[in-house]
Order: sequence, then C-alpha cells, then structure tokens
Amino acid sequence: MSPRSARLARLSRSVTFSACHRLHSKSLSDEENLKLFGKCNNPNGHGHNYKVTVTVRGEIDPVSGMVMNLTDLKEYMQEAIMEPLDHKNLDKDVPYFSEVVSTTENVAVFIWDNLQKLLPQGILYKVEVHETEQNVVVYKGEQTIVK
Repeated sequence: MSPRSARLARLSRSVTFSACHRLHSKSLSDEENLKLFGKCNNPNGHGHNYKVTVTVRGEIDPVSGMVMNLTDLKEYMQEAIMEPLDHKNLDKDVPYFSEVVSTTENVAVFIWDNLQKLLPQGILYKVEVHETEQNVVVYKGEQTIVK
C-alpha cells in the first residue's frame, strides 16, 4: 500500500455524567412495573454516574493526520450529552424520556440521535454507555433486527 492510500481509523472519546431516573413504563401497571424493574422502579428514583464513550470512524486526513479534531468531538459531546443529561432527572428534565423508559439502551439511542444531528454525516460509529462497571450498552445506530 502506498503512503498516499487512504487509511481508516476509529477515534474514541469518553465523558462521565451523573443523572437520576426511575424505570417505569406508562404501558404497565404499578405492579407490573415493580415486577419487571424491581428496585429500579423505586418511586423516588435512583442515580448513576454514567460513562459514555463515543467512537467515530473515517479516513485519516493526509494533511492533518486526523480522522476528526478531538476538540471538535469534545464540543459535540458537550452539546449532545453533557448539556441535556448531566445532573438531570432524566424522566422529568429531558422531554425525550417523558414517553420513553429511561433504560440505558434508550439513553444510548438518545445520545446517538443527538450526535447524528451534529457530526459530519456517516462518521458516527458507536455509542457505548456504562451505567455501572458491570452494565454496558453498545449502540451502533441499528433500527431493527431482521428476522
């Protein structure tokens, strides 16, 4: 491969934010919610220190040597993740979660959708949300599973 051939790379950046929520579906009775979500259905909610890793992918620019300027990615993540989610009650402060259960899966989708509006088209590769050290959701923008 010649030095001028395009090289692809993935670039990741992480942030952490704190938020609280209650796992509760309006489609279920209180009893069904308690059975499904257990202690995470506590009427007073509970909190997490989430870690989010965003990965973009693209060609390494031959002039800058970068897939994307990390300063730009940091600013996009600030707008898409930190401003709407940090130190918020997800269910009460974030309109998206008024109709969607605030599971980690749905937090990942929310972040993906926000980033898609800001990043150059086609560059977003993966959003990884760590609710705890043991519980992680990885979302790559898939809309459905083909059966």
